[in-house]
Amino acid sequence: MKYKSFLFHRTTALIMVIVSISLAFTGCSSGSDSSSAVDDSATAKSVSITNVSYDPTRELYEQYNKLFQTYWEGETGQTVEITQSHGGSGKQARSVLEGNEADVVTLALEGDVDELRNAGMIDDGWIDEFSENSAPYTSTIVFLVRKGNPKNINDWDDLVKSGIEVITPDPKSSGGARWNFLAAWAYADKEFGGDEDKNKDFMKALYDNVTVLDSGARGATTTFVENGQGDVLLAWENEAFLSLREHPDAFEIITPSLSILAQPSVAVVDENAEKHGTTEVAKAYLEYLYSDEAQRLEGENYYRPTNPEILSEFSDVFDLNIELVNIDDDFGGWTAATEKFFADGAIFDQIYN
Repeated sequence: MKYKSFLFHRTTALIMVIVSISLAFTGCSSGSDSSSAVDDSATAKSVSITNVSYDPTRELYEQYNKLFQTYWEGETGQTVEITQSHGGSGKQARSVLEGNEADVVTLALEGDVDELRNAGMIDDGWIDEFSENSAPYTSTIVFLVRKGNPKNINDWDDLVKSGIEVITPDPKSSGGARWNFLAAWAYADKEFGGDEDKNKDFMKALYDNVTVLDSGARGATTTFVENGQGDVLLAWENEAFLSLREHPDAFEIITPSLSILAQPSVAVVDENAEKHGTTEVAKAYLEYLYSDEAQRLEGENYYRPTNPEILSEFSDVFDLNIELVNIDDDFGGWTAATEKFFADGAIFDQIYN
């Protein structure tokens, strides 16, 4: 009996030692930090990223995602699943702030990306991470009118005439709408020699003619193209061309005498990408937008490639001689422009309210 008791206690002790060792190894595993998640993602057979973008890029990124997936799998052997999200650029930036876990953002303007930088989600210096101030393609603002241009709309001063119904999105939620506003302001500023009171009167007259103020550029296009409202749509150049391609007998594009160089911005959302272990693929996703293949795809979707040689291939599509102001030289950058024009109580609120 003493031998059996000794054997029982020895076996029990041995089992406890084995269990303790097992738990110790389990504890080490469960306590691993996020770097192991990065390693697992980098070596996994597949990876997923989310691109939070603005309204008119839907068609571009549907095509670009397939191009990048082929490139990435060829380079790494890894498949990548890409989720798209679209809406007004300002609203999209706020959605990321509120928990939409984007790995990358491809938004309508630098100011919207800076909202995420100010919140600590994107590293300082993001604008220098990629070429051309992290704007792989550009656009400008044009007018889309009904076929035959029945209201004879040719320039910005025609938009303030009595009886003209203008469709444009809301600058409080749409990046494209802010480009629209600034292009019109630049025209007025040139016409009135920098007299801001006259500029404000001009802009008030223009927005008095706005019959629908949608939250985003695509919504404004739907209002004008599908719902038949308005005489003129203030539109991204690429959005106007898409409407013309889909309805060639219904619309015309009018290029005003002066417009603005619109530079949509791209950035890795560093906080989310690090958490997801997707930093490498997220950076590659944006870097590949500058490749020759992607630049041509952007041109085919009516964005202006930043590669000048490839842009010249589309000289029969774009008016490359249009006079373009730009956000830095003519408005002091997006921080200054936002404070002056679009912050609560600023010039847009003053003239629209």
